[in-house]
Amino acid sequence: MARIHARKRGRSSSTRPPHTMNPKWANQDAKEIEELIVKMAKEGMSTSLIGIRLRDHHNVPSVKLLTGKRITQIIKDNGMEYKLPEDLANLIKKAVNIHDHLSENTRDVHNRRNLQLVEAKIRRLGRYYVTNDVLPIDWKYSIKTAKLLVD
Repeated sequence: MARIHARKRGRSSSTRPPHTMNPKWANQDAKEIEELIVKMAKEGMSTSLIGIRLRDHHNVPSVKLLTGKRITQIIKDNGMEYKLPEDLANLIKKAVNIHDHLSENTRDVHNRRNLQLVEAKIRRLGRYYVTNDVLPIDWKYSIKTAKLLVD
């Protein structure tokens, strides 16, 4: 499959092996892991950071195999849902940082092009989330509202 903003082809990354059961060496309790996830979410950690922390510090290879739910679903079930999906929020932060850079460095054409590419990704991802009822139907991206979301 080809890249989005480049004329190159190639595999983006490796895939996880298809496991259906938790490994024998991972013998944690599902309730304890859910409590850890809720605690980390209350501290303000993102879902990807929670997954990395669980993998590295608590020896949890897969939260979904252990609990039967994803990290975002556990957070949502406990009433602590995030305003925006994490990937969209990260792209918006990146766009705001590039826009701030361009306000100081007006002749930086390479980053102007990078801003266009990031904003295209934001619009594409926003359209996907609107059609899948994650975001409201009237959601639109603009740099002014993005700056409010980041702050």
